[in-house]
Amino acid sequence: MDKFTTLTGVAAPMPLVNIDTDMIIPKQFLKTIKRSGLGVNLFDEMRYDRNGSELPDFVLNQPAWRDAQILVAGDNFGCGSSREHAPWALLDFGIRCVISTSFADIFFNNCFKNGILPITLPQDAVDVLMDDARKGANARMTVDLENQTVSTSDGQEFHFDIDPFRKHCLLNGLDDIGLTMKKAPSIDAYEDQMAQARPWV
Repeated sequence: MDKFTTLTGVAAPMPLVNIDTDMIIPKQFLKTIKRSGLGVNLFDEMRYDRNGSELPDFVLNQPAWRDAQILVAGDNFGCGSSREHAPWALLDFGIRCVISTSFADIFFNNCFKNGILPITLPQDAVDVLMDDARKGANARMTVDLENQTVSTSDGQEFHFDIDPFRKHCLLNGLDDIGLTMKKAPSIDAYEDQMAQARPWV
């Protein structure tokens, strides 16, 4: 998993509330167990018409936000079914941070396990960030995980809270497998001890 330290990038405004996981990645794309290749289908039913052509009004199809790395979203982002494909699709598209007033619990947890930082802020702060995101590609936000701040393009700063363990994992690029591998010497020592104590096993 890639480390998350400081991110400066374009933020896309998505003020819709209750954006669920089926909107993020529709069910027909859940057949794969690969984490790559899903970005093209991110928000598929909002991005494309029935013929597969881009819908020009959708924010991520517009030139100013095609390379967005941050989403500023409405309340209750990631609700619905508990599909891990949702953060996979966001990450494959290039989204590393989602900012909202609230998240569905399972989606929130899955983000951390896949290197995406979900930030919860009060409505008035999200409103300011949403307005800044609407400025387009020339307005770049900065997310500083170490200092737990989000800064607008004109320098207005907001502090966010994060669980210390999750912060540590993101800063060091540790997913569940990475955390286990940090214990590899202890695991190997235990296996050697057991092999000597119980050679018949």
